[in-house]
Amino acid sequence: MTIDHLDRASRDAVERFRELLRIPTVSHADEALVDPVPFDLFLAALPRLYPGLHAVLEREVIAGHSLLYRWPGATATASEGPTVLMAHLDVVPVVAGEWRHDPFGAELVGEGEAAEIHARGAIDDKGSLVAILEAVERLVAEGRRPARDVYLAFGHNEETAGGGARAIVAALRERGVRPGLVIDEGGAVVDGVIPGVEVPTAMVGVAERGVMTLLLTAREGGGHASTPPALPATARLARAIDRIHRRPFPPRIAPPVRALFATVAPHAPQPLRWVFGNLGLTGPLLARVFPRLGPEMNAMVRTTAVATELSGAPGENVLATTARAAINIRLLTGDTVASAAERVRQVVADPELEIEVRHGSDPSPVSPWRGAAWRRIATAVASALGDDILTTPYIQLGASDSRWFTEISDHVYRFTPFHLTRSERDALHSHDERIRVAVWLRGIGFYRELIAAS
Repeated sequence: MTIDHLDRASRDAVERFRELLRIPTVSHADEALVDPVPFDLFLAALPRLYPGLHAVLEREVIAGHSLLYRWPGATATASEGPTVLMAHLDVVPVVAGEWRHDPFGAELVGEGEAAEIHARGAIDDKGSLVAILEAVERLVAEGRRPARDVYLAFGHNEETAGGGARAIVAALRERGVRPGLVIDEGGAVVDGVIPGVEVPTAMVGVAERGVMTLLLTAREGGGHASTPPALPATARLARAIDRIHRRPFPPRIAPPVRALFATVAPHAPQPLRWVFGNLGLTGPLLARVFPRLGPEMNAMVRTTAVATELSGAPGENVLATTARAAINIRLLTGDTVASAAERVRQVVADPELEIEVRHGSDPSPVSPWRGAAWRRIATAVASALGDDILTTPYIQLGASDSRWFTEISDHVYRFTPFHLTRSERDALHSHDERIRVAVWLRGIGFYRELIAAS
């Protein structure tokens, strides 16, 4: 497959992107399983691929493999603070047999405007990382310089611990850096996510849900499976999981979601325009309806909880002395780790079942969807991605490294500047992750516009 229809600069950018996608920078929750060699190769490749950037920007390696670049601005002090462009260089593991194409082959599939790059990390999150590098490299080649400092912050373990990003934040805090705008991966340009709204929307996360894991443990004496007790540990555990599933957290409209619907209301047909524009009256009803419209809408209006890891007996004919389940909970703005844990205890209603918070972080603070920082994002969207695109706030459904930056900035946003279909979004963390070449190239323009406005 070819991309001969592109100009030389675009073809070269795509080839650099493909080279970096081929480096399997896979992270694991168990750091002992992480192979550091691909990360070393990735860091070593960047100065060769982006010589102009590395000649002008200051580069610092933090926490082993995370990167922090500083592009000094023309003005020593800027009232709005520096800009931070974030991404992460690690990717989640793959099951190669599930993929139609080599997950680290970065194969080109299709022709012309339909050409796609298939690779783990094509969207999450090397797509953004390489687009940022391309934008900076081009601006440097043109002799451009931002008015205020620009930082590039690339974590190496976002998919697991996020320690790289935390170390970057610690370094910036120690230096007294307080960014005026931070932008990380998050919502994309999408179609048809909001019922009745046909205009494409740029979903910019102004907050993200908290994340926590509860460990449920049921214990018993054990023994042979041929003589089970009335309530074995596995049954007790299954009952608890079923109760959590049958009694989900109550739905509600959080402030960023209210802002989302107020923004899209003028673009919805009647009677939805009136419904979205009068959430003071219609909010409780919508909160009950939206969970029925799919997983994304459900996650937007409630704290979610789902059983993930399960463990029991060591053999099929042995009673489990200990049965455990991990419950992954994503906290909607307004809920906390403490309040969610208490609600689960009440729902499970079993004093014999142990419930422990394995780890957790509360939802992030909410960044403003008005003011200079927000206008810069909306302007960059219109200029680079299309003036027909409506930029709107929303709650980021997953966790990202951006949550650590809320310690040093009041303007932290989450947006991936790619126009993605539902099937492309569904491929994140799954098989056949891919991005259309034309969509990725337009994303470079978004970062270029954002930097130019710095």
